[in-house]
Amino acid sequence: MRIDCGDFELRPWQEGDQPHLVRHANDREIWRNLRDQFPHPYTAADADRWVRQAARQQPVTDFAIVIDGYPGGGIGVKLRADVERCSAEIGYWLGQTFWGRGIMASAVRAVTRYAMPTFQLTRLYAVSFAYNVRSHRVLEKAGYSHEGTLRRSAIKDGIVVDQRMYGITDLDLESAGLP
Repeated sequence: MRIDCGDFELRPWQEGDQPHLVRHANDREIWRNLRDQFPHPYTAADADRWVRQAARQQPVTDFAIVIDGYPGGGIGVKLRADVERCSAEIGYWLGQTFWGRGIMASAVRAVTRYAMPTFQLTRLYAVSFAYNVRSHRVLEKAGYSHEGTLRRSAIKDGIVVDQRMYGITDLDLESAGLP
C-alpha cells in the first residue's frame, strides 16, 4: 500500500527505516508536540519496536512519510471502538528539516481520503496542544474545522495545557468534492 503525494509518498514502515526514524524523531521539539507515548530521547530500540509493530498492520493504519526516498516523519489513524467505531483520531509528526514545505497538510489530506472509505468512517479528528499553532494550520489547510478547546485537559512536559479539537466528516469530504 503506497500513496503517491507528488513530492513525497506514504508507505508502510519497513525494516531499514530505523536510522532515519531515530534521526528525525529524536528531537525535543517534535516530542513537545506529541503524546508522551512518543519517547524522548528516541533511541534505536524505540525505532526497532515501532517498525516491527507498524510493519505487521493489516490494513495499514500508520505510514512513513517518505521524502527523497527516506522516511522523514509519520502519520496514522487510531481507530475507535464500540459506539465510536465510525470515528478515528489522526496523528502525525514531521522532522524539522521538512517543515514549511506543505508536506504535512498534503499528507493529512491523503490519509483522510484513504481512511474514510477503508475503515468506513464518518469522522476523523485531531487533538493538538493549544500552543502548537503549526499543527492548527496544517489541519485547517487539510479541510479540518476547529470544533472547540479542551481547557486544562493535558499535561505536557510538567505543565497543564489546553488542547484544541479539529474534525472533518464524510459529509465535509463530499461537499468539497473529495473522494
